[in-house]
Amino acid sequence: MRLLSSPSPSPLPFDNRNNNVTDPTSKPTVILPVLPPIADGVSDFATIWFVFGILLLSLFAFAFIFHLRIRSRQLPHLQNFNSLWAVRLLLVLFAALWAVNEVIRLPFIRQKYLYPFLPLNQQAEICKVHVVLSLGFFEPGFLITLLFLVNESIKTQNPFRTWGVALVCLACSPILLLQSFFVFFSPLEAQLPTFMHATSYLSTDHLGNKSVLCTYPLFSCVVFGVFSIAYSLAFLLSCWRVVAFVINKKIRVRLNMLATSFMILLPVQILCLGLSPLWQPAEPIHGYVVLAMDLAVAWCVVIGEVILVIRPIADALAAGGAFCPWSPGCRPGKT
Repeated sequence: MRLLSSPSPSPLPFDNRNNNVTDPTSKPTVILPVLPPIADGVSDFATIWFVFGILLLSLFAFAFIFHLRIRSRQLPHLQNFNSLWAVRLLLVLFAALWAVNEVIRLPFIRQKYLYPFLPLNQQAEICKVHVVLSLGFFEPGFLITLLFLVNESIKTQNPFRTWGVALVCLACSPILLLQSFFVFFSPLEAQLPTFMHATSYLSTDHLGNKSVLCTYPLFSCVVFGVFSIAYSLAFLLSCWRVVAFVINKKIRVRLNMLATSFMILLPVQILCLGLSPLWQPAEPIHGYVVLAMDLAVAWCVVIGEVILVIRPIADALAAGGAFCPWSPGCRPGKT
């Protein structure tokens, strides 16, 4: 059963300035080879399934954090490890919000729950909000929070660190402002090709039905790419410092797995982001590229939550707080 109407071979780009259909010959999309679709809606359902998995894992991590929070009030030796509970909670929250935000752009969800209630121009605005939140706040927030946890894990002091939440949000503000500027104000929009600034396209199927499809503008991809390069350098430095600090082999393995995953998958995401504007959203290869990007981010989310939230808390609870890996108060010889 076909879930979505087949789009015409040349969907028309949506003009965000006047909410009209633009002439496709005025700003042509780059023509690249098109792969045949496997099945209609496959990428949508794959995205829904891994989003569901991330939400389940995040719920599990939430339960671990609050369980440790309760146990630390009963067992004083766990209070030191529990000092970063608010930052760990923020990490899981960013991951869950990113996953939910990814559902908004899916054609299947938009057709079923948005198209009957919102006009085309409002649907296009939702695409703008999706891009800003995804590449400007939720994913950068997750990455910055993860970096904060890695850096704090080797500190020996034990202050109350809920200020870390404000610090992470403040660190996210530059990229959030840049993404908002390029998405909502689009400098030199009239002089540039559509794929450089467009966050949505208007597609018309063979029956004449119009639908708005979300995409990532090249401007936003460049901004996130620059952020990712700077982040990767800082992340590698932090991981090197932690590896030099700890002597426990299990924690070294976890660190190496964390660093390897991020150093491989962040470039994969940047590559997919850079390629995605070259095809219109109705083309099957665009769906494949975005799905590959989402899978790369999803694996980073899973490995980050498991290594920095679930496993450390499980180890601390199992050891009764006597040995607390990834805790600021642990001595190097006991990590």
